[in-house]
Amino acid sequence: MTTSAVPPHRKWGTFAIGCLLMVVPGIDLTALNLAVPHITADLAPSATQILWIADIYGFTLAGLLITMGAVGDRVGHRTLLLTGVAVFAAASALTAYAWSPELLIAARALLGAAGATLMPSALALIRRVFADPKERTMAVGAFFGSAALAVGLGPVIGGGLMERFWWGSVFLINVPIMATILAAGVALLPRSPGHGQGGVDALSVPLSAAAVLGPVYAIKEAAAHGVAVAQVPTGLAIGAVGLALFLWRQTRLAHPLIDLRLLRRPAFAGAVSINLFAMFALVAQSLIFSLYFQLVLGWSPLRAGLAGLPGAVGAALGGAALAAPLISAVGRARTVAIGLVIAATSYAAFFWFGTDPSYPLMVVPIVLGGLGMGMAMTVTGDTVLASVPRHRAGAASAISETASELGGALGMALLGSVVTAVYRRSLDLPPGLPAGARHAARDSLGAAVEAAASLPSALAARVVDASRLAYVDGMHAAMLCSAAMAVCVAAASLVTLRRVPKVIPDEAKEETSVPAAA
Repeated sequence: MTTSAVPPHRKWGTFAIGCLLMVVPGIDLTALNLAVPHITADLAPSATQILWIADIYGFTLAGLLITMGAVGDRVGHRTLLLTGVAVFAAASALTAYAWSPELLIAARALLGAAGATLMPSALALIRRVFADPKERTMAVGAFFGSAALAVGLGPVIGGGLMERFWWGSVFLINVPIMATILAAGVALLPRSPGHGQGGVDALSVPLSAAAVLGPVYAIKEAAAHGVAVAQVPTGLAIGAVGLALFLWRQTRLAHPLIDLRLLRRPAFAGAVSINLFAMFALVAQSLIFSLYFQLVLGWSPLRAGLAGLPGAVGAALGGAALAAPLISAVGRARTVAIGLVIAATSYAAFFWFGTDPSYPLMVVPIVLGGLGMGMAMTVTGDTVLASVPRHRAGAASAISETASELGGALGMALLGSVVTAVYRRSLDLPPGLPAGARHAARDSLGAAVEAAASLPSALAARVVDASRLAYVDGMHAAMLCSAAMAVCVAAASLVTLRRVPKVIPDEAKEETSVPAAA
């Protein structure tokens, strides 16, 4: 059975499993934000433990992506994916019933390790069963669109569960979904024998983790406490040393964790770089809008989550329906540039919305922003997969996802800092405000709203109004920065992807068939 003759039920079953696997971890990650207040009340974690509960999943996932991509290429992505699904289900149950902060942190770390197996393996399997370039682009677009949909669905599902059940329900819901995926995967996923070339170098694993986690940690610390804190240069130094040693180590191994020759491919390197900077412009929007809808407009978490759904739908539509036809019509570079310019226009349009907006008018730029980013990131994701041999697809997708994680962390830190800086500069508090309340109001919009609750009603209203206006100024500045970044990346894409053909030749010569599931 040739790769092009994969039975339809296996091909589309693999596609459906891959999309669902992107939805579940995404919902889990965004729903956690809603659960934190309830976790705090129930388990009484310290401030440091709260930070670890929130961050350990992302740290573990980012640190292990490269390793898991390489492991999948060696042992087979079907095997690794099914193992990851089973561990994710077990870790979700452990998280839901954690009786202490320490156990919750450990369970979240295990979730991150399992999550690191899912995306590289799912993308590699999609690359394996979709031989037709147009079908593959559609599948990759829907895959990334599912991730965007998860970001929108997370607050909606999490808010609905939190209104009826305890905080563990936002994690426990993963168990039956993952059990269903496991059963479907055993029946439908094609066998994916790994190339089996050498084991995983034990020293490369911690070096790759240090190279990724060092800068991520530094960026998070800079966003939370400013660039002057000691952890920032320490994290950057760890990342730089880890990266240098990791790259040096790879050049001396017969079977490296990643093949550095992949980075010499213009299509691959260009697509990965664009993904990094596109995520910079994209990721912070979810947090900025969440605070805007809830603290500026006074909406509930559930309503705020619903308000963001049109953007997720736009991203899914742009990736699954528009990217492939545009590639055929104008090429990859222009499709990416068009998508990013659409996104930049939508970001700039938010400059016209303040403390009393018309939501129906806001839907237009929300949808356009998702549409444009969905188009761009589908093309770059598809280019990453198509520009490497199939037996390197896991490592390639892991490198791309690691770059996205770094870009997202950088965008969250820098754009969050822009919001904070402009907020503090624009804040015009009324006279006669107690020193404690004044200090709290200058810290953040959330702290200002909380401090105002203890003030006389007239004074409280003036503090809240001033804080909301200042936050909107910060949001405007961040959105304009995002728009500028998107335009710059659009221009860069016309250069870095200009020689990438519309249809990238399939370089997979090492196999002639996709066996049935074992």
